[in-house]
Amino acid sequence: MTRAHPFYERQLRFWDIGPEGQDKLKKSCVAIVGLGALGSVIAERLARAGVGHLRLIDRDFVEAQNLGTQALYTLEDAEQMLPKAAAAERHLQAIHPEIAVEGIVADFSAENAEELLRDADLALDGTDNFETRFLLNDACVKLGIPWIYNAVVESYGQTMTIVPRKTACLRCLYPEPPQAGALPTCETVGVINPVSAAIAAIAAAEALKLIVGRGKLNDGLLHLDLWELHWKRLPAERRTGCPTCVESRFEFLESPPGAIVTTLCGRDAVQLRLPNAPALDLQALAQRLRAAGNLKLNDYLLRFRPHSSNAELVLFPDGRAIVKNVRDETEARSLYAKYIGL
Repeated sequence: MTRAHPFYERQLRFWDIGPEGQDKLKKSCVAIVGLGALGSVIAERLARAGVGHLRLIDRDFVEAQNLGTQALYTLEDAEQMLPKAAAAERHLQAIHPEIAVEGIVADFSAENAEELLRDADLALDGTDNFETRFLLNDACVKLGIPWIYNAVVESYGQTMTIVPRKTACLRCLYPEPPQAGALPTCETVGVINPVSAAIAAIAAAEALKLIVGRGKLNDGLLHLDLWELHWKRLPAERRTGCPTCVESRFEFLESPPGAIVTTLCGRDAVQLRLPNAPALDLQALAQRLRAAGNLKLNDYLLRFRPHSSNAELVLFPDGRAIVKNVRDETEARSLYAKYIGL
């Protein structure tokens, strides 16, 4: 058994964990995809519980508007425009220096999903869109990795624990992704931070149970509304003919590469990711763009505001861009082509 850290003194007294369960936690690798209102709370709970290796994956950066709902981050993080993965890594490593925290500033995509998850024991959903969740479902079912679906909006949220080939998967519950605009989002109806914390706490507890191999797992879709005090569990069974967990067709994971534009929840912005986009030298790009607008550069990203437009481009070394204050995808791609040259 590994030596007990003072962090775990009270957790070790809980008989379903104890020294043996704590040892399993220390030896585990957990991936969290998305570090917003859900993922940031989940990450902190698991770090303090002693998960030995946390892999934190997020494509976005900290802004002041995040601070009301997203744990871990500070006003200084927002002023420095730190990527959420980098800020979370720094804060969690300060909380618990003896665990490994791996912040990855990247878009979770069909091109990198399997590589990011391959050696993980468990994955948790901290995302804000069904496109990424269906991709996460494909990758986890294909690799045989348990994962926990989570979602929040307004005052309610839901969570479901998915064990490939044993429980229902996300496509058993939702055969096809909801149509764009069909569901409320935090951008259109908002969200309160207590519901994010509540769903994240349930998900973190499920993660502990999966890792230590004890306790009753959530075997359905758990729905919680803190404002109306509604709590219910809906049964979730494997669906005959499910293309993912029954027929092993991973349509989202195997989708052909192409330009991907994603509307960011709660933001007047889109993320633009072009196929085969070359890596960007942000230092050189800043020198080239300096005369054309206002910019701010750090080790992770370049924010550029052209003199001739109200738009803002936030550029990452992997070639991605978050484009703010644009009317549509066409305008976003036009600005990218004009200033980046692709």
